Amino acid sequence: MQLFYNSELDASTTTFNFSKDESRHIVKVLRKSTGDLLRITNGKGLIFEAEVVIPNHNKCVMTILNSTFEAPRPYKINLVVAPTKMNDRYEWFIEKATEIGVDTITPIICQNSERKIIKTERFEKILQSAMKQSLHAYLPTLAPAIRFSDFIKMPLMGSKFIAHCEDGDKLSFKDQIKPGASISILIGPEGDFSSDEIEAALKHDYIPVSLGTSRLRTETAGIVACHTIQLCNE
Repeated sequence: MQLFYNSELDASTTTFNFSKDESRHIVKVLRKSTGDLLRITNGKGLIFEAEVVIPNHNKCVMTILNSTFEAPRPYKINLVVAPTKMNDRYEWFIEKATEIGVDTITPIICQNSERKIIKTERFEKILQSAMKQSLHAYLPTLAPAIRFSDFIKMPLMGSKFIAHCEDGDKLSFKDQIKPGASISILIGPEGDFSSDEIEAALKHDYIPVSLGTSRLRTETAGIVACHTIQLCNE
């Protein structure tokens, strides 16, 4: 089973055509021809069944046969994760978090961040590819990169956590998860959050948590947090 993506589709769409790149993949690689059926999502909860009408490798034209709506989960997962020094590690994190089921990924720039400039074009493509691979009906949101000091002042729905490596009282993250409740969790860069950042987060009502006894890389911690939330909601 394959899932395709087209953000422009809505419940009123009757016909449309894929982009040149997608058309080439459908016609040249997958060998789809007139009458073949495809499943497509708009990334906003709608799943469409569509029929190939004109299998042109430059402009594959489709007719919508029917659509179904997948209701969103009652909770949201917001992973607020500092970009890694090596860009491919953050790309891996984005891909796997999307497969698991994240709602929003926010790159956060911290005092110890070694990467402060974020190019999101490739990240967006990874989100789309991972959504299709995992057959999800919702495309996660990639929020603009933001400084730590600005983010912690923002009002958020649900519970707020910060995972860090400094000594001190920390609760077990899995024990703090309430099924059905939205969660935002801050995960710092390779050098961890600074003491000042941790103190500022606590002043803004973030709860300090541990993700386990192992010391995790930034991207691994993001995946562990995301998977833990999903498991606690099953």
